[in-house]
Amino acid sequence: MLADDRLNAIVRMVTEAGSMSVADLAEALDVTASTIRRDLQTLDRVHRLAKVHGGATSLERAHIARDLTIPERSELHVDDKRAIVRAAACLIEPGSFVYIDSGSTTLQLVSCVPADADVAYVTNSVGHARRLMERGCRVMVTGGELKPETEALVGPDATAMLARYRFACGFWGANGISKKHGMTSPDPLEAEVKRVAMGQGSRRYVLADASKFGMEAAVSFATLDDAEIITAGDVPDEYAHLSNLVRV
Repeated sequence: MLADDRLNAIVRMVTEAGSMSVADLAEALDVTASTIRRDLQTLDRVHRLAKVHGGATSLERAHIARDLTIPERSELHVDDKRAIVRAAACLIEPGSFVYIDSGSTTLQLVSCVPADADVAYVTNSVGHARRLMERGCRVMVTGGELKPETEALVGPDATAMLARYRFACGFWGANGISKKHGMTSPDPLEAEVKRVAMGQGSRRYVLADASKFGMEAAVSFATLDDAEIITAGDVPDEYAHLSNLVRV
């Protein structure tokens, strides 16, 4: 089997299974464990799967267990995210004071939002702030500790700043959305920033493609009905009837 064919086979098997060990992959492909380890390093580097101790997981599963980097997230459900952010950008009214959460879907949003002089944005994402600035938008950045994986600012300095503001509207991401635990994130510090910021918004929108439904990360930051959920893709039937669900 050629190297490219083997890499594609690894991605297919890990995606179908959710996760696989080095030993299982080596046996299935009839190669050595050291070959599989090198392949997993390659695939992790180009964001086709997530390398973990003893094997690999699909990016979908890794997204619930830990915060993926922005490049890793950006490879997932690209068309759905584009549809979501086009709809979300239309909700920003002239003269608004707007919060934009960190995340890969909200990163796409900042390329679509109005750059009008009378609209001001607050974000806890260094990357989002940079892109908003490049577009000529008025932008403020929270304080806090910088998380390298997500480029998010977190901690008490971030939440203290957010607690002083009232937003006309805000846009948030979520790693998981479930009936039992609501909106969830794998990181307690990011979840707390989301919770505080959401409490300061008059109109609240969570931007989440259909893959997030039925998934649960470690920390809840909002209930299922705390915000309108703008989504695209095949939403599971048990969530399709939600009154606060906006499908685009």
